[in-house]
Amino acid sequence: MNKIFSFFFAVMFCLQGYAQTENTGIETVFVKGGSFTMGCTGEQDDCSDNEKPTHTVTVSDFYIGKYEVTQAQWTAVMANNPSQFKGDSLPVENGSWNDVQEFIRKLNAQTGKSYRLPTEAEWEYAARGGEQGANSKYSGSDNVDEVAWYGNNSGQKTHAVGAKQANKLGIYDMSGNVYEWCSDWYGNYATRVIRGGSWLSVTQSVRVPFRLHYTPDYRYINLGFRLVHSSK
Repeated sequence: MNKIFSFFFAVMFCLQGYAQTENTGIETVFVKGGSFTMGCTGEQDDCSDNEKPTHTVTVSDFYIGKYEVTQAQWTAVMANNPSQFKGDSLPVENGSWNDVQEFIRKLNAQTGKSYRLPTEAEWEYAARGGEQGANSKYSGSDNVDEVAWYGNNSGQKTHAVGAKQANKLGIYDMSGNVYEWCSDWYGNYATRVIRGGSWLSVTQSVRVPFRLHYTPDYRYINLGFRLVHSSK
């Protein structure tokens, strides 16, 4: 009888663990596909060379994370937390592109979904507000303090996701808080693109078209990500 009870409780424990990883709490926003002008467009007045020339890009429908992936969501899947600034509702940071791929592999295995990192074009299209975009300087506003945690207002730390104003699609923190990994290689270099600026950035770096790149094994305390998937 004791063996039966032990087996029963072991099964229940495993099922509870699975339910916790299954219930990731990742909310996504539908983004209707379309064409847009990518790069340093007319509302921007302090462009970098790698934001030029502007060019027309077409993206298909996709779903993108309403928020940056949080530490609670990361820990539920990975059973660790690499972040410098600890808090369940804070964005996970200090993870490399390679680390994120491992997270995605495990998350998809646990949920049966097909999460991935956004392409750079998907990221910028969503940051601009998709079809509803008003081409504001930052993601959702021309007033940086309305939408972004950055060097002048962050207190030199990350903040809970969703605390600032959303953009036209209802997506939060696409300017500031943490930089976000994209899936793309940066041109012919062995580096991956990051977008969005962070809690220690100057205002130029949290503009919608701003781009940087790092090697896939790079980790830092201002670098996180959000997820996308192509269908429900």
